[in-house]
Amino acid sequence: KWLAYDKANGRVGAISSSISIVASLVMLGFGLFGALDIWLRQYIEHDILLALGFFGVLGFGSSIISLPFSIYSTFVIEEKFGFNKTTVKTFIVDMIKGLLLSAVIGLPLGALVIWFYYELGELFWISAWVLMTFFSLFMTMFAASWIMPLFNKFTPLEEGELRTAIEVYCDKVGFKLTNLFVMDGSKRSGKSNAFFSGLGPKKKIVLYDTLIEQMTTEEIVAVLAHEIGHYKKQHTRQSLILSIVQTGVMLYLLGFFLRMEEFSLALGSGAGSFHVGVIAFGIIFSPISTLIGIGMSMLSRKNEFEADAYARDTYDGAALASGLKKLTAENLSNLMPHPYVVFVSYSHPPVLQRLERL
Repeated sequence: KWLAYDKANGRVGAISSSISIVASLVMLGFGLFGALDIWLRQYIEHDILLALGFFGVLGFGSSIISLPFSIYSTFVIEEKFGFNKTTVKTFIVDMIKGLLLSAVIGLPLGALVIWFYYELGELFWISAWVLMTFFSLFMTMFAASWIMPLFNKFTPLEEGELRTAIEVYCDKVGFKLTNLFVMDGSKRSGKSNAFFSGLGPKKKIVLYDTLIEQMTTEEIVAVLAHEIGHYKKQHTRQSLILSIVQTGVMLYLLGFFLRMEEFSLALGSGAGSFHVGVIAFGIIFSPISTLIGIGMSMLSRKNEFEADAYARDTYDGAALASGLKKLTAENLSNLMPHPYVVFVSYSHPPVLQRLERL
């Protein structure tokens, strides 16, 4: 069953990616990025509004392309394999909320970055870097408290055997537990998960309600021990720092790149422009971004092994192994992904490797 599920998702992903690639090649080959820029200039004179309009049109087009695949994945594949709990109403409301959230956050953030470019010259990259760093810190600390509740209900884990077992373990390892919540993941899917978010006093542990239904108390505590292992091993902070450094390097290169108008002109723009230059930079930077992504995936897999070892050493390796088996079975995860696929894109090691280490 897991193999059929993996193949079904793989086919949809391959078709979706192929259409996106073809659409990008058509845009490039026929100079449509430049044509869009020239067309928008007939109606918009302000540089910031022009850039926002340009990215807005591209984003809308991308959403139109991806929407049928999202619908098919949710209401055909997930339904066929018994995962889907999403109603049509929930799907539409989620989509509207996502668009509004993107506008509320993305428009002011994008406008500031564009303003930095046009007004601060060579200080553009460092100003944008400071802005994006504060934004990353904000999202790391508050996303689970302010953003995610717009889509899911979070309730404190009630007193009882499970909470007591978790508190006993946290006391044992010196983890100050103040925020322990259950999320109504079953509102959309039968899949289960648990995650850790935030920094310092804002750190939060979240359990899917489906996880509580599917696992024993010992298995849940073992899964949480893994998540606490990420915190104890400084993995969250490490990933945040690396992301901030990566963003700074990328913005520095972007600032250098945008000073050369030839690239935006090569895409058919009638004049050198920020937004067309960003598209050109994205195309050229793409191979480097892929290599960086591979490196980050390798680091992430190493961190997963370390968190597993922490849970084994401080709680119970057998309980974690049992929990991982249930997660894999319930979520129909791929048991034997191709090693090259794992190397390029997997943030978590295949479960058989994790069980072998445990």
